[in-house]
Formats: sequence, C-alpha cells, structure tokens
Amino acid sequence: MKQEIDFIKFSPTQNMTILVKTDHAAEKYNHIATRLMSYDNVYAEQVGFIEPTRRPEAAARLEMAGGEFCGNACMALAAHHASEAGLAHQESMDIMLEVSGTDQLIMCHVKKQQNEYDCQVTMPIPKQIEQRTIRYEGIELDMVIIRYAEFIHIVIEVDDFDDTMKKRAQTLARLLGLTLGDKLIGILLYQSHLEEMAPLIYVPELDSLIWERGCGSGTASVGAYLAWSQQRQITQYIKQPGGAIKVVAQWNGAELGSITIEGSVGIVAQGKAFIDAPAEWSVVNA
Repeated sequence: MKQEIDFIKFSPTQNMTILVKTDHAAEKYNHIATRLMSYDNVYAEQVGFIEPTRRPEAAARLEMAGGEFCGNACMALAAHHASEAGLAHQESMDIMLEVSGTDQLIMCHVKKQQNEYDCQVTMPIPKQIEQRTIRYEGIELDMVIIRYAEFIHIVIEVDDFDDTMKKRAQTLARLLGLTLGDKLIGILLYQSHLEEMAPLIYVPELDSLIWERGCGSGTASVGAYLAWSQQRQITQYIKQPGGAIKVVAQWNGAELGSITIEGSVGIVAQGKAFIDAPAEWSVVNA
C-alpha cells in the first residue's frame, strides 16, 4: 500500500528540510520521516509536520518528527507562511510559531528577497551551560555542555575537522542518546580561529545521525557558548559547509539575554511523495 504525502522542501543554508502539509496521526511521523529522508525518496536531512496551533497567539505550529527543536525548520515554516500570505519583494512580516522541543513561542521576522526569504529567529535560551573535561577513548576531551528543556548541545573546540575526531563525535552522540533521554543530541565541532562549525545532529527517536550542512540551533548554541565564556555580547557569522549563519547573543552582565539567528531560506520543491505504508495503516489518513 502506498501513502500519499503532500510536502514542501526547503533549503535553509543547505540544511535540506521537508515540511509535511497533510494530516497524519503522530504515531506515523517516524515512519513517514524516515522514508521521506531516504535517498530513494525526496531526500533531506530532517522532516517536520505542520499542525494546527494550540495557542491562539501563534500563526502556525511545527512538530518535528522526533519531537526535537530545530531553528532551520522554524525558518522554513516562517518562509512557507510568508509565501502563502503573498509577501511581496522587499516586504517583511513577523510570524509567531509554536514549535516542538520548547515551551517558548518562537518569533520569526521574514523579509522576501528575489528568490528566497531572509529570516531572523529568536531562539530558546539555554537552561544551563557548564564546562567539563572527560576521559574518552583514551584522551582528555574538553567540552562545553549546553542544556535546553528537551535537547542538549556539546561544543568541542578543535584545531581541524579530521576523520578521527568526527568518528569520536559520532560514537559520543549515540552513547549520549542512549543514556540521557533527550530528544536531540548535537555535537558541535568548532574551530575558533576560523569561526567555523561542523554540526553533528543525532535524533534518537529516528536513529538519525547526520553531519548537517547548516544548523540553526547549533549556531545559537555556539553563540551562547562564546557569550558565556567571554561574558560579552557576541555578533558573529558562523561558517558551516552550506554557508554562514549569523548569531547575536546578548550578555546581561551575569547571564545570557536574547539569542537570535539570521539566515536565508529557499523553497526548492513542493508536491506529492509516495511511501510504502505498513500493512496496519488505514488507507485514510488519521
């Protein structure tokens, strides 16, 4: 049996993102996302589902397949909302979103450019930042742990993005996914001298482990780390494989203030996808 899925595909800093428009029961999200992300289907790094809002002040709701939070998917949904609203070239609008993985409403400022949308997103503030040194695979590994309500990012400063360090990061992400119970584990390798990041994102619910080409929430976490470690406001473009994302992290003397990220989103495809559905699924979406 084939299941028909209405989708839109976006490119926020080449972090290829699919948003599903059709209604589906939440228990189907994992299977739908896994199939859509696969090489022999639409192919992307992540999948979110557009749902009815639960809070009247929000214009739209985004539920990621693994229940995680995703900054770039917020940008994608904001761009979609602006497109549906018919936003004209050089016009802008503010969009409030409900998003999985955080209790905070997410404010997005969107401006229409010629072929894409410039988006500024106000990001969740970390609940805790701490520095630790652990003994891992026979070496001393310095890391900064950035905790949010339902996900965790770890920033590791490195001299370069060599294969050995990347393999360590992958093993560590899976280990933390088994032991911590968070909806998302991010290992952010950061070269401070180049202001460049290699983001690894693991979503345990989907068993999805991807070196992303651009990571919005990871950019926010690096900005939070820099503001926390230097105790000052940070305004910086963080280079990534798919391009640079701007972060502004405020420092209010003793703690982090607001954190915003800015990037561009292109709408690259939309249409219907067809996936194999398990036998127990009904032909009618629920």
